[in-house]
Amino acid sequence: MVHNRTTIKCAILLLFIVVFGLPSFSQQEKVYPTSKMPQRTYAKDYETQIEQLANDSMMIYLESHRESLTNDPYRPIYHFSSPDNILHDPNGLCYWNGKWHLFYQFLPSLDGRQHWGHAVSDDLIHWNDLPIAIYPGPENMIYSGATYVEEERVIAMYWGVDQGIMIATSDDHLLLNWTKIPNPVIPRVQSGSGLPYTVFDPFIWKEGDTYYAISGGRTDDGPGNKKMSATYIFSSTDKSLTNWNYEHPFMVNERFLLPGEDASCPYFLPIGNRHIFLFFSHSTASQYLLGDYDKENNYFHPTFHGRFNAMSYAPGGVHAPTAHHDVKGGVILIHNMLGAKRTPGWRGITTLPRRLTLSHEDTIRIEPHGDYQSLRYDHEKVRNLNLPANKEIVLDNVKGNTIEIIAEIDVKNSPMVELNVLRSPDKEEYTSIKFYRDRGIDLARTNPKLKGQKWSLVSIETGYSSILPDVLSRTPETLPVYLKEGEKLKLHLFIDKSVVEIFVNEKQVLATRVYPGLKESLGVSLRAQGSEAALLSLDAWQMKSIY
Repeated sequence: MVHNRTTIKCAILLLFIVVFGLPSFSQQEKVYPTSKMPQRTYAKDYETQIEQLANDSMMIYLESHRESLTNDPYRPIYHFSSPDNILHDPNGLCYWNGKWHLFYQFLPSLDGRQHWGHAVSDDLIHWNDLPIAIYPGPENMIYSGATYVEEERVIAMYWGVDQGIMIATSDDHLLLNWTKIPNPVIPRVQSGSGLPYTVFDPFIWKEGDTYYAISGGRTDDGPGNKKMSATYIFSSTDKSLTNWNYEHPFMVNERFLLPGEDASCPYFLPIGNRHIFLFFSHSTASQYLLGDYDKENNYFHPTFHGRFNAMSYAPGGVHAPTAHHDVKGGVILIHNMLGAKRTPGWRGITTLPRRLTLSHEDTIRIEPHGDYQSLRYDHEKVRNLNLPANKEIVLDNVKGNTIEIIAEIDVKNSPMVELNVLRSPDKEEYTSIKFYRDRGIDLARTNPKLKGQKWSLVSIETGYSSILPDVLSRTPETLPVYLKEGEKLKLHLFIDKSVVEIFVNEKQVLATRVYPGLKESLGVSLRAQGSEAALLSLDAWQMKSIY
């Protein structure tokens, strides 16, 4: 139930709800079918849970489906994917009883509606499937949300389709059993209700004895009455989490987002001495706002905006985030990625975990996270290789489609330096990573202290990644990165069948999906355009499967 502190009109409406119950919306009265997936209650202690899982019907189902997809040529081996059918938004990343828990919108082939799938990890890289955590009912489908870890329980807050914002809690060792609080704690808002907020995907946290939740929405107050992103904050001092108060719009002086944006899948977390607001927009995909949080009045003041992809999320782009703080002031972030080709029996993967830390006032560092080094084998290296102007250099000893590459390049005065991966011998197929130094906007336009300095640009181009007729190429994915004078270009690549992720100088990350049609598209090459550059070092490892 939600109490509104802003208008008398809303107070009267909510008093009506308290006295007479929720308004009778036809969608709330509809009874949805029970999930077709197996469901049971598990013990609370770890030892008994492990024994139960050994012969569990759900685990047998998940294992058999995962095994059946092993030989798919585009299914990643060290990026997590659902064991069956569709993985959509990742949700509720959290750390509980010494393990990382990842939840995700799971559409099993037997049912086809969103459930909360569940996986567990010791190191954020090796994931083990667990039974479905949260099933639909009374909501039609379980959409996105977040978790909050308390000493005695984990709280999951999520969007329940046709209901509103829902809450479930768990306190057993592996978070196998979830109990829902009856009815939506913040009901969905009907058109014309007169309420000053809308509700959608939520994020929950706690300060002192008060729980807070934010929910993304949209307003019609943009230029020409266009829709604009809006986020609202709610609070509760109720330990049962049933009663929530609407406070006010969450952001102050937000001028970064375009008309048409929304703030789905929000995550609001401290990063250093500031805060970061991570979200997904159905217009322009995954992005973030960095700023300051006024805890006394519960307002967020954004000061910087960044993106995790440069255009729409489809085809083959980064999609929605899930995130959790770490103990050193950073944020652990995982996205899902959409496909660009139909793959029978499965769809959707997650990125590798990314650790975000505060670099300067309006700058974050981005680096791969988790124990990915444990996957490495068959190390190859190249040292001090001259890259003559306008000549492609193929690295004969470096190739693969499940590979990690770390390269350091002295760009010198070259207008463009290119690294090609998944290259066929005759170059019918290749995926190109291009770096353009000082080709972006003048940084002094936003910060006078940086006079004469410019953004550089880094790009992934997939126009020649596949010869197959059913693969949708993604237009060049281009994002800015700032390199200081004399700073060398450092590219950290992860290639995993149909995934290419690139970390640039721990300042930027790009990712896309690719689908080479030729088995021999495994090569790596470099090229300096216009004038020479130098490859100072390149290390490459083949990568093991996490399963």
